[in-house]
Amino acid sequence: MSLLQINNLTMRFGGVVAVDGVTVQIAPHEIVSLIGPNGAGKTTVFNAVTGIYDPTAGQILLNGQETRQALTWQRGLKFLGVGLLTALALLVLSHIEALWQLAITDNYQYQQLFPWGKAFRDALAFFSENSGHRVLLPVGLGLITGSGGAFAVWQRSRCAPEIAAGMGIARTFQNIRLFNQMTVLNNILIGMDSHLRTTVWQALFRLPLFWREQESAVQKATELIRFVGLADQASDLAENLAYGHQRRLEIARALAMQPKLLLLDEPAAGLNPAESQALMELIRKIRTSGITVLLIEHSMAVVMGISDQITVLDHGRKIAEGTPSQVRTNPAVIEAYLGKSYTN
Repeated sequence: MSLLQINNLTMRFGGVVAVDGVTVQIAPHEIVSLIGPNGAGKTTVFNAVTGIYDPTAGQILLNGQETRQALTWQRGLKFLGVGLLTALALLVLSHIEALWQLAITDNYQYQQLFPWGKAFRDALAFFSENSGHRVLLPVGLGLITGSGGAFAVWQRSRCAPEIAAGMGIARTFQNIRLFNQMTVLNNILIGMDSHLRTTVWQALFRLPLFWREQESAVQKATELIRFVGLADQASDLAENLAYGHQRRLEIARALAMQPKLLLLDEPAAGLNPAESQALMELIRKIRTSGITVLLIEHSMAVVMGISDQITVLDHGRKIAEGTPSQVRTNPAVIEAYLGKSYTN
């Protein structure tokens, strides 16, 4: 069974088709590279997998489960409930002055208990008279705007990074995105947030769960710092790290999310040959720890050196797929990306 299945993925932006019917399957514990010329659609695929983009068409499955929420009858009932509450609020607000006069002011008597029952009956009687004019319009409008608004919000958020992260997908970015004024340790602790159960109030009042989770998180973060080779720099600010070490820190922060699938967007960009070799060793260690890796990379030394499978994109379409030896000799790949000199 595949860990990640991308079935006929299509992404359109207006009249531009960035990804056109791409299908990719990745088995557990594989290292798979996504390569191709600039503008081929590689990062767009990453953004769709991680929930930044909602696919125009196609399907993305992690362990057989869609990475975007499906419309179910339970969610439909929630949308209807929001519509009913909106309708009720609109019904009351549209007649608030008349209701206040009829139910409250007219029933109030000095130094006597307020007749809440009579006030409620008077309000119902108000709506029962000329109900078409007083009820149907605000209720209909409230149902449409409330239910429609709830559906629109869900539609925009059903494919979101937090959903993908909760399913076990983590990523790094082509341009390093760290919290530069925070230490290496604190950057990694931020990556653990989605797995912590401490609430705002428990943290505010320093309750026992806060201290237990804090201690456990620091211990796990320290282990990750050692894992990526930054043990001597745990207390350094992220902005003071060398470029190659910042790359490692971003990977460590992604690993702190305890992912099943790790997406690396050009992790070797800007690295010298020695740093690239060390990165390859780190990626192999990540795979050995049980995490599947999908990476975009332009360094063919890295791609050919660590990949189990390679998928090649060009102008949004998949033009080749296979092992490194199969891809490097594929005529379509040589013409579109590698160039004839690569095989010489």
